[in-house]
Amino acid sequence: MSSPALAQSADTPPVPSPTAQTAVSDGQKSNKPAVAGQSDQGLEEVVITAQHREQSAQDVGISLTTLSHEDLEQHDVKSVNDLAKLAPSFQAEPAFGSGVPQFRIRGMGFNDYASNNSPTVGIYVDQVAYPIPIMTQGLLFDIDRVEILRGPQGTLYGRNTTGGAVNILTADPTDKFSFGVTSEYNSLNDFKSEAYASGPVSDRFRIRLSGGTEQGGAWQKDRVTGQSLGDKDTGALRVKTDWDVNDDLNIKINAHYGRDASENVGAYLIKSYTTPSGRVIPADTDRTKTGWGISSSFASVTGLSQSTKPSRDNDTYGTNVTLEQSFGAIKFTNIASYEGLQRRELDDWDATLVNSANIFYKSEANVFSDEARLSSNQPGPLQWVTGLYYSREHLKDKFYDDFMDNYGFVSETAYKQNTQTISEFAQVDYALTDQIKLIGGVRNEREDRKLTDFSTKYATLNITSFAIPSESTGMSKVSGKAGLEYRVIQPVLLYATVSRGVKSGGFTAYNTLAPEQLTPFKPEKVLNYETGFKSDLIGRKLRLNGAVYYEDYKDEQVQSAVWNSTYGTIGKIVNAPKSELYGGELELDAEPTPNLHIGNGIGYSRGHYDQFTDLDAPASTNAGHAIYVDKSGRDLGFPKLTYNGSVSYTVHSPEYDITPQLDYSYRGQQRSNFGNAYDIAPYWIFDAGVTVRPTDGNWAVTLYGKNIFDKKYDVTRNYFVPQSSIGVLGEPASFGVRVKYTY
Repeated sequence: MSSPALAQSADTPPVPSPTAQTAVSDGQKSNKPAVAGQSDQGLEEVVITAQHREQSAQDVGISLTTLSHEDLEQHDVKSVNDLAKLAPSFQAEPAFGSGVPQFRIRGMGFNDYASNNSPTVGIYVDQVAYPIPIMTQGLLFDIDRVEILRGPQGTLYGRNTTGGAVNILTADPTDKFSFGVTSEYNSLNDFKSEAYASGPVSDRFRIRLSGGTEQGGAWQKDRVTGQSLGDKDTGALRVKTDWDVNDDLNIKINAHYGRDASENVGAYLIKSYTTPSGRVIPADTDRTKTGWGISSSFASVTGLSQSTKPSRDNDTYGTNVTLEQSFGAIKFTNIASYEGLQRRELDDWDATLVNSANIFYKSEANVFSDEARLSSNQPGPLQWVTGLYYSREHLKDKFYDDFMDNYGFVSETAYKQNTQTISEFAQVDYALTDQIKLIGGVRNEREDRKLTDFSTKYATLNITSFAIPSESTGMSKVSGKAGLEYRVIQPVLLYATVSRGVKSGGFTAYNTLAPEQLTPFKPEKVLNYETGFKSDLIGRKLRLNGAVYYEDYKDEQVQSAVWNSTYGTIGKIVNAPKSELYGGELELDAEPTPNLHIGNGIGYSRGHYDQFTDLDAPASTNAGHAIYVDKSGRDLGFPKLTYNGSVSYTVHSPEYDITPQLDYSYRGQQRSNFGNAYDIAPYWIFDAGVTVRPTDGNWAVTLYGKNIFDKKYDVTRNYFVPQSSIGVLGEPASFGVRVKYTY
């Protein structure tokens, strides 16, 4: 995301608590992750704004994980996808290893490599929704905190989601001048740096400038030529202003720009590949090896050079204006935003010099949104918020497929899509007593989604083979939430909620020669039953939070296929009538002594289809006619178990504090609907580091290692054409140094 990012400074960086709900304050006027208490008084209390007002995370009956700037920095989080290693039940997978992310919370996700459909997990930056998933990619820098909310969200947010929401909050300008820079370099020749300068221009006007870049880091090589692949080339800038017009009116402006000219991560062959000429390319035993290449016809049609590596050339940009006006007991908030994307991306999904699965995207997108809210603005038993949300999305997409070696042509698919969303939402919290609180919320959402000027043609012959003028779909759905919170004793909160979430339908906008593919798929709905607890125990030296849930899932959107009598199996997103999921999370943070911090988070989810008759694509292709299979009772395939943890200990001396830290994460087996060859094996990842900082000073040096045991693990496995079975390897071991200075 062009803007993401947040850097928050810390004049004396505290001991990190990676998996804990902790926040860091440097005295800046920030998004107010307020901290109460010091480490010798137990675990820090974090004040969040997930419900549009300041609350202690331990007082909110929602399963959530909060990550501070220090958490993100210590774990080298560079993009939204990296959050998966820090929060239970959250997963991120790049579609075929491309720039399109597939997010999943509690097993609820959406597998699609196209750009035109909304995600199951909502991503927000400074309260602005990013409804086109490709927009969420980019360098994270200058971050105040991240809040990851699990379960349906909608009665408080501009967009409705079924899986959950990720709120990214960038650092605000400060009341006093401050400056900071953080740079790091590792053994993969990967260099990353970010910096900010912040301070007042007058008593009422403040400004913050920040930026970041990442360069290098290639760790893959072409199996034939030895040429490297994977160098990063990203950069981003942000300007934020904060103006107190008067005592009751505040205006914030955020303008940002990001550029990504990086090389892509390549795939490797998990099975031998037989070329059309009969040559066999063996499966890769060294998974860091890859291959790429495009045909002369593909180069001619796209304007690319045949020597072009798999890479991207993307620009993201935007601005948002937040106005807050106090009317005594009522506060009015309006957030107007514009976000834009220019995408140029070349992917090689056959992982060879053979020209059978190369794809080149040329996308342009922009999103305008406006959210107006009224909310209570004073303490009391009744707290409420109500609002209106409007969004207009424009997407102009074109992509080319290089099928010269296996099918003898290059295809070009183009379309436009316009989406308009209007919704009203409200939520009320009422404290019956000091111990009991009732929560109720409702949302009414109307969406119109229209696909126009769709065509697929043989680009090398300039012959249009399939075209439709337009397809439309829409929805008008009501969702809501009802909850009860019970404060057993001051440190222990019990809660139970029932919530309904919806996700809009859409179109399978792949290259196609058959109208069946473009038939819209329906919206999906989920009814979530959840109960949980939050507790601070033993003088706040132990924090234990947990939740269990059951999801009644209707019309789940599934990447599958349909049968066409002329062309056979054709990829399409379909709806599974009924599914169910259940599971839970448990998060533990402990500070047995002021110097020792232990954090752990575990998530367990299971899911299966209750009703789903699906096309058996491999069997249908072999038989030459449609064969269907009853998938009722079949596992949904996502990893059931996720686990993340950290332990750190600070050794004090008269001049320096030394903090060694060990981090670990686990992801369970991911099963594929396409056969065992595409299952992803379970894996552990271990990171470690040692930070040295002066007792009274404003710098810190960290020596770190990522994936220190060099675990070979895959982030995705799939195939784009049946002949080529590919996997995408996670990043290998690296060791580096990080230097931080703040003023």
